[in-house]
Amino acid sequence: MTVPRTSKFAEPISARRRSSIAAATVMAASLVTLVPVVATLPLLPPFGLLILLGWRLRSAEILPVWAAAPLGLFDDLFSGQPLGSAMSLWTLAVIAVDIVDHRLVWREFRQDWLIAGGATAAFLVGSRLAATPLRAHVDVVLLLQIVVSLALYPLAAVICARIDERGLRGR
Repeated sequence: MTVPRTSKFAEPISARRRSSIAAATVMAASLVTLVPVVATLPLLPPFGLLILLGWRLRSAEILPVWAAAPLGLFDDLFSGQPLGSAMSLWTLAVIAVDIVDHRLVWREFRQDWLIAGGATAAFLVGSRLAATPLRAHVDVVLLLQIVVSLALYPLAAVICARIDERGLRGR
């Protein structure tokens, strides 16, 4: 008798495949910037970073800390930011999240949301400093982009959880 594929007792997949699926979702989220959207204000949040933080906060062993650099480089190639900005800022964000993660004994979703919000806000401020001159008046737009990013983190966490529960268990 064979076990159906939807069984809870299906073979678990390897850690390498799990990491590659997580990296592929981060890269797919980075490609959202290619979707043609007509907007008067650039309020599009950094979806790749949100998904990366969703994976990192869900399970730290899925993606190692060094994975933020190549994933950030991939995001730089498609986002239009100066080359190396997301690569360095994503790495700093993941290192900061890793440090906070090791300091906290217990963590719940609200704390994850706060950690991801701080990392995303720091990334957006750093990107603004790298991409635009200081005399540019984009602070209100930057604040709105941070608010939109904070509002969309729960969606990123749900996407990571669904992929982890469904796709990564071999279903």
